[in-house]
Amino acid sequence: MKNEVSKVLFIINKHAGKGYQPALEGAIIDACVKNNIECSIEYTKARGHATELAREGRMFDQVVAVGGDGTVNEVAQGLTGSSTPMGILPNGSGNGLARHLKIPINIPKALTYLMESKAIAIDTFTLNGKLSLNVSGIGFDGHIANIFGKEKKRGLQGYAKHTINEFLAFKEFEARLTADGKSITKKAFVIAIANSSQYGNNARIAPAASVCDELLHISILKKIPPYRMDFIYSFFNGTIDTSSFCEILEVKNLDITLDHEMAYHVDGEPCGTSDRFTIALQPSALKMMVHPSTEKP
Repeated sequence: MKNEVSKVLFIINKHAGKGYQPALEGAIIDACVKNNIECSIEYTKARGHATELAREGRMFDQVVAVGGDGTVNEVAQGLTGSSTPMGILPNGSGNGLARHLKIPINIPKALTYLMESKAIAIDTFTLNGKLSLNVSGIGFDGHIANIFGKEKKRGLQGYAKHTINEFLAFKEFEARLTADGKSITKKAFVIAIANSSQYGNNARIAPAASVCDELLHISILKKIPPYRMDFIYSFFNGTIDTSSFCEILEVKNLDITLDHEMAYHVDGEPCGTSDRFTIALQPSALKMMVHPSTEKP
């Protein structure tokens, strides 16, 4: 990055994760001074503002999202299809895409990673026209995202609380899927559309997913019996794809039809409900800063 980048825009969401940390701006400035980079820092003021800032910042050599997956998604909306590469300083509650890309959660370490990174082309996809970089979902995870989105406090603990409270009452649903021209019907508790491997906090819903393979990994989860809560550990040890409660399809495009409306989310952000979903891969649509040591990003 040192030899290729001279001007970088950092877009910071003060409300992401644990909130604003005064040392953050200083750490960014110090890293840029050390690497002879001219930096500009902008703070988001409302939902959607990061997209506007990123679109206006395309003349920079690089635009960096400082926040969680929601902030990352908004910045990507402003950069997708352009030649301006995007970087990530993870400062959210889950940091799913950052963790998948092996970006350190510690900000000073993440800045070092960023300064040593190179731009690569990564895939994105759309769900009902909404851009997704990481993992989007229909069913129980969408239901929880809609509840969790109303909370002022974020984090794994709060997400786990809602998951436990809502689990028993939420029922499986029937879904008709047309994947790359082939139609199947499945009973599902969750249908996760994964570009990267994890939701966040190292909970891997599609362990083999890659943001560069021009494929989406569709994880169809059944509802597990309450006595099989050990299944939860398979998210964190990367073995969910071997479970009888999980089936994973690899597709480029997908249409899903339900008998009734179901809650859904895009990269963790609640999107209400729908009974029809159109998922379309966008190969190599976004330039992303990734460290050379990261295997199979």
